[in-house]
Amino acid sequence: MASDPIDISIVVPLFNEQDSLFELFAQIKTVMQELELSFEVIFVDDGSTDRSSNIVHSLNAKDPRAKLIQFRKNYGKAAGLAAGFKMATGDVVITMDADLQDDPKEIPHLLDKLNEGYDLVSGWKKVRHDPFIKTQTSKVYNYFTSLFSGIRLHDFNCGLKAYRSQVVKTMSIYGELHRYLPVIAFRNGYRVTEIPVSHRARKYGRSKYGVARFTRGAFDLLTISFLSRYKKRPLHLFGSWGLLSTFAGLVILAILAAQKLLYDAHLSRRPLLFLGLLMVIVGIQFFSIGLLGEMISESRSEVDNYLVKKTVGWD
Repeated sequence: MASDPIDISIVVPLFNEQDSLFELFAQIKTVMQELELSFEVIFVDDGSTDRSSNIVHSLNAKDPRAKLIQFRKNYGKAAGLAAGFKMATGDVVITMDADLQDDPKEIPHLLDKLNEGYDLVSGWKKVRHDPFIKTQTSKVYNYFTSLFSGIRLHDFNCGLKAYRSQVVKTMSIYGELHRYLPVIAFRNGYRVTEIPVSHRARKYGRSKYGVARFTRGAFDLLTISFLSRYKKRPLHLFGSWGLLSTFAGLVILAILAAQKLLYDAHLSRRPLLFLGLLMVIVGIQFFSIGLLGEMISESRSEVDNYLVKKTVGWD
């Protein structure tokens, strides 16, 4: 017999958050009962070394709406979200962090904004309870992400977001690309906006993110900018550079050839000759890279980039 349809799927990626899980699930249940909507909470344990998975097991034993995806090792937040998105069955998918800094009481506000015709509503931690360094570097990160992505948001990396189900089912995320979900959705043609949300001070444990995440975030911004424009047509990028380089090299060689024929100029020690040859060779290499990219894009199949140890809560 088919299971009843679910209104809301709440995806909670976590890593060593054993102290907050009972409280978080209780808060979510209170909010969802007030909304009178059916729901599931998908906890994705990203290789925790504490009792997080055991706690979700006990939650599921009392309430089957608490479900678990447990990874074999730590793969990162993007993999956790990808796994949760894949298993989510709700018409709307909500994401939030497991550390209690995201307030479940904001869920009704996200849903109200979504019902205005948007496909993705991102939270904006307008007042943040984080260390000074983290808040200031985030401002720089958000500024440059807005600049390069073409979508104006104040807070791309807020864990509290609401999506229509078709949005998450069409996104492929890996690495650190969870930071750019609004960018991916926007470039896929979905309507994206944000609303201010409450941000609470961390109650248990400590942040799992270090300074290195900003370096990785910068590289991933370049990745998503490239993939969104040229994933299916890499020759358009590399071919353009190849054409420009080859043309410039041929012009240089043509000028040198004319000098040799008309004025019997000596070319053997002319740096310009080597520059012309180099530009032609580089141009051909760009074309080759573009063609290889086209073949890879054509033949590549999408695969999961994580291994699941067990799932709890699904038949």
